[in-house]
Amino acid sequence: MDKFTVLDLLQLDLKEHDALNLKCMAGRTGLVREITLPEIDRPGLALSGFFENFAFQRIQVFGRGENAYLKKLENEGQTDTIGRILSHEIPCCIFTFNINPTQAFFRIAEKAKCPILQTDLPSSEFSARVMRVLSNIFAPNQTIHGVFVEVFGVGILIKGDSGVGKSEIALELIERGHRLVADDAINIRCVSGNYLLGKGASVVISHHMEIRGLGIINITHLFGVGAIRDEKKLELVVQLEEWDSKKVYDRIGSEESIDILGIKVPFVIIPVKPGRNIPIIIETAAMNERLKRMGYDSAKEFSSNVMNWLETKSARAYFLEEKHTFK
Repeated sequence: MDKFTVLDLLQLDLKEHDALNLKCMAGRTGLVREITLPEIDRPGLALSGFFENFAFQRIQVFGRGENAYLKKLENEGQTDTIGRILSHEIPCCIFTFNINPTQAFFRIAEKAKCPILQTDLPSSEFSARVMRVLSNIFAPNQTIHGVFVEVFGVGILIKGDSGVGKSEIALELIERGHRLVADDAINIRCVSGNYLLGKGASVVISHHMEIRGLGIINITHLFGVGAIRDEKKLELVVQLEEWDSKKVYDRIGSEESIDILGIKVPFVIIPVKPGRNIPIIIETAAMNERLKRMGYDSAKEFSSNVMNWLETKSARAYFLEEKHTFK
C-alpha cells in the first residue's frame, strides 16, 4: 500500500461505529510521520522507565491512568522519562476521554515534533475502532478486472474476457433488484486473514458502468441509491466464457474454489451462448451458495441418494437371488 501518515489518519472520512473523532492539539509539523503498523501501544511501562522492547513504532494511546502518571511525573519534576519516550520516532500520541496532556508533555512534544491527537472516545472503544480501521487499511489487497454485484445478499465477482457480456449481465441483475458494488476495476482486501472485502478501485467511477452502444451510465441516477453498495464481502466468483462444444462442463455441482490473497473462494464456470439466461443462472448460483452456507448441499444430497438407491437395489437383487437359490 502507499505511504499512510498521521495526517491521512486525521483526514479519514469515517462514520458511525468507525468514527475516531480525532483532532490535533500539538506537533503539527510531525503530521507527515508515517504509520507503518496496524497495532497500538499503551506506554505504561515506558512511563515507569522500562524501555526494553518499547513498541515506539506503534501509535501510543494515553488514557486516564497514563495521564495521571504524567501529572505525577511533572509534579515530581521527573520529565526526563517523557523526553526519552518522545525522543523515539513515535507516529503520534493519542489522548482519549478528551484528556488534555500536561504542559510539560505539550512542550516536549512540540520540541520533538511528535503529533499529539485527542479523541472524546473512551480508551477501550477507541482502541477497538482504530485497530479495526488500521486493519482494513493495512490489509493485503489486489485489483481484479470484472464486475462485483450483490445478489440475494451474496457478493459475486463476475469475471470473463472482454466482450463476453459481464456488464450487460450485471445490468440485467440490477434491473431485477440486485445491487452493483463496482464495475471494471475491483479492489479486493483480505481482512484479518479470514475473509475478502471488495469495492471499487476508484470512488469516482465505481458506480458507473460502460455499456457498449450506450457508453458510460450512472447506476445511482438511473436506478436509485438502493441499487448500489459501497463495499461487500466476496463469497462467490463466476467465470463467464464462450461456449466450447468440445469442453466438458460441470453437470453435477462439484465444489471448486479459486485462491485470492490466500483465501479459498467458491468458483463456478458458466458457459455463455445464445438462448442461455445467464442472470437467472447467476441468481440460482447465489441461492445455491446461501444454501451451502446453511448446511445444505444439493449435489452432495443427490449423490448420497443415488448411492443409497444403488445399494438398496443391489441388496434387494442379492436377497432375491439368495432366496431363489434356497428354493
